[in-house]
Amino acid sequence: MERLSTISRFKNICPFLGRTQVSTLRMLSTSSSPQFSSLSCLTERATKCPIMGPALQMRSTQLVAGYASVAGQEDVQKIHHSKGIYPGNPVTDADIAKCPHASAARAAARMAEELAAASAEKGDTKAERAAAGGCPFHKASVAPQPVEMHGTHPVAGQRTPETFDYAQFYASELEKKHKDQSYRYFNNINRLATKFPVAHTANVKDEVEVWCANDYLGMGNNPVVLETMHRTLDKYGAGAGGTRNIAGNSELHLSLEKELASLHRKPAALVFSSCYVANDATLSTLGAKLPGLVYFSDASNHASMIQGIRHSGAKKVIFKHNDLEDLESKLKMWPRETPKVIAFESVYSMCGSIGPIKEICDLAEKYGALTFLDEVHAVGLYGPRGAGVAEHLDFSAHLEAGHRSEAIKGSVMDRVDIITGTLGKAYGTVGGYVAGSKNFIDMIRSYAPGFIFTTSLPPATVAGARASVIYQKHHLGDRALKQINVRKVKEKLAAVDIPVVPGPSHIVPVLVGNAGLAKAASDKLLVEHGIYVQAINYPTVAVGEERLRVTVTPRHTSEQIRGLVKALDAVFTELSINRVGDWTKLGGRADVGVPEASTVEPIWTDAQINMAGNQKTLHDGQEAVIDTAAVHAVRKEFEVLLGPAEMSEVDRETDATVLAGAMELAADAMPKTARRTYIPFDRAEATLAAPVAVAA
Repeated sequence: MERLSTISRFKNICPFLGRTQVSTLRMLSTSSSPQFSSLSCLTERATKCPIMGPALQMRSTQLVAGYASVAGQEDVQKIHHSKGIYPGNPVTDADIAKCPHASAARAAARMAEELAAASAEKGDTKAERAAAGGCPFHKASVAPQPVEMHGTHPVAGQRTPETFDYAQFYASELEKKHKDQSYRYFNNINRLATKFPVAHTANVKDEVEVWCANDYLGMGNNPVVLETMHRTLDKYGAGAGGTRNIAGNSELHLSLEKELASLHRKPAALVFSSCYVANDATLSTLGAKLPGLVYFSDASNHASMIQGIRHSGAKKVIFKHNDLEDLESKLKMWPRETPKVIAFESVYSMCGSIGPIKEICDLAEKYGALTFLDEVHAVGLYGPRGAGVAEHLDFSAHLEAGHRSEAIKGSVMDRVDIITGTLGKAYGTVGGYVAGSKNFIDMIRSYAPGFIFTTSLPPATVAGARASVIYQKHHLGDRALKQINVRKVKEKLAAVDIPVVPGPSHIVPVLVGNAGLAKAASDKLLVEHGIYVQAINYPTVAVGEERLRVTVTPRHTSEQIRGLVKALDAVFTELSINRVGDWTKLGGRADVGVPEASTVEPIWTDAQINMAGNQKTLHDGQEAVIDTAAVHAVRKEFEVLLGPAEMSEVDRETDATVLAGAMELAADAMPKTARRTYIPFDRAEATLAAPVAVAA
């Protein structure tokens, strides 16, 4: 930010800075040049400027000469020795790191060389001309082939400085990230509640379409969710007041846990600050308490599950992703009486595959294991009530059972022992949870540090989360329309040969296959097309399988979908990114270009989608459909705590429109000319009729 503010001061002087958007300048100043790693993209461009080019050369000369002047002082050795610094022979990278000015000189020298290369300067570089004879560290740092920077841990037998160089350590760790292109960039994206899925960047006037958020259904701005949160905030304030056992255990928290238990038809549930914490706390506690427990973990499990298993100290066996044969072969190696937990996911968010839940439950029963299912990317999106893939696999049975909280014996969801989910994706708020048996939940509540020692979620957040869950339990339309839009996007991308990793879920992973290209594609989409899709690189996905992860919502319009496909098509052409045909020639990658893996049937069938009625993709300017029955269901559940909700302006307008329309229909149905008949009426003979209740 400081660097950007410094640059912004010169916008009135420099034509380039003046006509370039702030978001573009931010990207250029924080992104390293693909060709010159020590230069930002902005600095590389500046070398071509007739004004800035010479100025950069002059400034780099001053920096290098400054370090050389110190290195040339006769008493430089005394300075080193007084600090306990002695050069080795030859001078090593660790030696350079010990000398404060030498490590800085190396950075300046590297930048000077790359500035010279960027501006196509001929002859000796400034770094070579500035080498000084007094400091052996400096000579090594500005040598024509500088030693690559590594860690700065002391080598045995060498004397170390008085204190550890923490700053140098941080810098070297960050350099590793830049070198392997796994450094993460965070864009300033501010999603607008009234314009979903549109957001503004750091400049409030610079609006972009968001195509990668996990607010899958747009529930983060659903009117009844916002209404419930506002009402709760006004009544109960901003914070929870402490941990769950110190003032943070309200009726709102308990009601949310009861709602989530009912959603999964389990006896109990426990809410955490996020599902990362829920997974970590649950798996670490379970592994620490169950004697001799062995975890069997899918190779593609989320980092939260991996961390939880690691923190537990229990034995861990990894099986190939969704490979039942490999899982069974590993289960066979352990006695049946050994405690075991099979940990896996329903929807894998980076590839879009779906776990074989029923078959894993079969193996768990056969070999005496518990099942731990992460439904993070499925809750709210699958099943007639939004309970996830486990519910979806018995769609008709759960639809018929309605909102009863009792388990459906023998169903897939009933057979899963432990289910975790999030409130921060399809439900549009924040938080995570675990559902299971009463004793299991009580044990986690009593032993998990991640639950016990953290501040409880704020009341308004908890209320909003519950409102979202209730709404989606009563409304199938959002889930169905999302699937319709996902199918459209996949079909249109296939039509222009854009490679999408095949899968049966709502995830749309667009394969790029190179970290640098993925970042470049993401940047071009944002800067040139106003479309925000984040690049996904290692370690989230394997090297060579880098991708753009597109998420489609029910609120994306037909025009926005066409714009996305057109922009991706243009970017793939401009950057020469491989298409499906190219991957086919190369033998395939991540199931793209592999004929036998290219066709995958979606888990949502046409019949299931049609149960939601005639759902159609929105067009620009159209308002999203709000289910009034689901809204009333939410309001009814909160009446005891918050009282009856006042009619909103939208409700009042709708009510007036319906009433006026009904009166017109009634008038049309009446005879056009009715003959008036007058009947003598004696008020004294009239009897008082009993009052009749009339629905509002």
